[in-house]
Amino acid sequence: SIEVTENFGVYMRVSLLGGFIMALPIIVWQILAFVAPGLYDHEKRWVFTAIPIATILFLFGVAFSYYVMLPAALPFLQGFLSEVATPSWRLSNYIQFVTSLMFWIGISFEAPLVVFMMAKFNIVNWRMLLKQWRYAVVVIALVSAMITPTVDPVNMGLLMAPLFLIYLLSVLFAAIARY
Repeated sequence: SIEVTENFGVYMRVSLLGGFIMALPIIVWQILAFVAPGLYDHEKRWVFTAIPIATILFLFGVAFSYYVMLPAALPFLQGFLSEVATPSWRLSNYIQFVTSLMFWIGISFEAPLVVFMMAKFNIVNWRMLLKQWRYAVVVIALVSAMITPTVDPVNMGLLMAPLFLIYLLSVLFAAIARY
């Protein structure tokens, strides 16, 4: 670290993000405890089933970014133009990069649940989603380009493949929502 408060800032960022992630199920539970009395029984069943599924999907996204994306992206970034300049990363920049990548990929893994809820409200259906897969590939490519930390197509492809599988899982969730 090269700034006076950089170590403290990194410590606070990781602590706050970790605390938020650990407290999120409790926060969601409290919100649902407030909303639940106004829901019908069949709506309560779907909402209370969605909480653990959302948590699992988010954790899969975080694990994917940590075990697949970061080991692929960091060597590329460190080796890029290393013959011209030796990379020396600041601690705060590195932690901000890693936590942002993990958070946004975790959020992107929530898509099946969002599509499920949209199918429950008759906004989308599985046939429409399956028919529009080409548009989904373009949107997935754009999202991958925004989330991926590098500019190379390999890392973008590493993110596009699971996002397309998530899209197909979303189609399955939409089909389940109708039955």
